[in-house]
Amino acid sequence: MSAYENNAFFWQKLDTLYLSSKLVVDRPRNTCHYKYSNLIYPVDYGYLCDTTGSDQAPIDVFKGSEKSNLVQSVVVSADILKKDCEVKLLIGCSEEEELEILEFLNQTEFQKAVLIRRGSEVPYWASND
Repeated sequence: MSAYENNAFFWQKLDTLYLSSKLVVDRPRNTCHYKYSNLIYPVDYGYLCDTTGSDQAPIDVFKGSEKSNLVQSVVVSADILKKDCEVKLLIGCSEEEELEILEFLNQTEFQKAVLIRRGSEVPYWASND
């Protein structure tokens, strides 16, 4: 098994979370961060009602300009000021929007993020049928 397994079933679970929840956009594209006015959201940003992320708040979502209901990628961020790591879902984002989101999340010295794109691999242990 590789160190990184881009499991198709993982992405299906994320799709189910997204499709079974209501997306609330509380920070529209081109608005300022509530705490840091120099940070401008490159796409709509919000959360999924009735879900819980690792920070005990609802799961965060970046919603791009493309029509899609599938989770195409996730960003994982580490923040040394908040002393946390978070996963944020990306829905309907173009490659350019993905890069803008990465720039947005990586512009301070206190927080850094990586992007993981959706894969379609089925793990060897799941193909026994």
